Amino acid sequence: MHILLIEDDLDLGRALQSALKLEGLSSEWHRRAGDAPHSPDAATVDCVLLDLTLPDGEGFDLLARWRGQHSAVPVIVITARCAVEDRLRGLDGGADDFVIKPFSTAELVARIRAVVRRSARQASEHWTVGELSIEPRARRVLRGGEALELSPREFQLLMELARDPGTVIPKGQLAQRLEPLGEPLDFSALEVHVSNLRRKIGAQLVRTVRGVGYALAA
Repeated sequence: MHILLIEDDLDLGRALQSALKLEGLSSEWHRRAGDAPHSPDAATVDCVLLDLTLPDGEGFDLLARWRGQHSAVPVIVITARCAVEDRLRGLDGGADDFVIKPFSTAELVARIRAVVRRSARQASEHWTVGELSIEPRARRVLRGGEALELSPREFQLLMELARDPGTVIPKGQLAQRLEPLGEPLDFSALEVHVSNLRRKIGAQLVRTVRGVGYALAA
């Protein structure tokens, strides 16, 4: 899971990145509104943590722009502002959650998982896709009640496919999602991981669309 952090406070930004890393989440950090992406791309970002007070602008303006461009990436507002009016403005403006500083990093990570789960249309921490039961936090996969031994890369690949079962995910998008902070994964390496995943979860569960990408059976 890859997080976009927009926060100007140096100490908080560093602490959040460390906490996210401990939870197995990668992150990209910007301190100014002007450095933020024009629109978060759901192909590369799972959730945005957005501060409202930035050196060169308002987080509300970024949120309005993103939603105006139909970006559906979940956004959690993190702010010291505690007025009801600010919370209502954020939620009505398209934020998925609103967290008041200071906050527990454990609670924030739980909220991240919750909004990502909702965006994937999963009702609980146990994702169900056909015969598969996926536990993202425990990094555990069961098929028919039997635990499957997946490598970290295979689990990461399965999670990316499970976000939208039945939908074909382009190879290039998957390659970038598997390496959000570096060069996209080589296609030949991606194909090896897909082959290994098929062998472990069942070949019929991962469909190949030649020249396009892969889809997890709904």
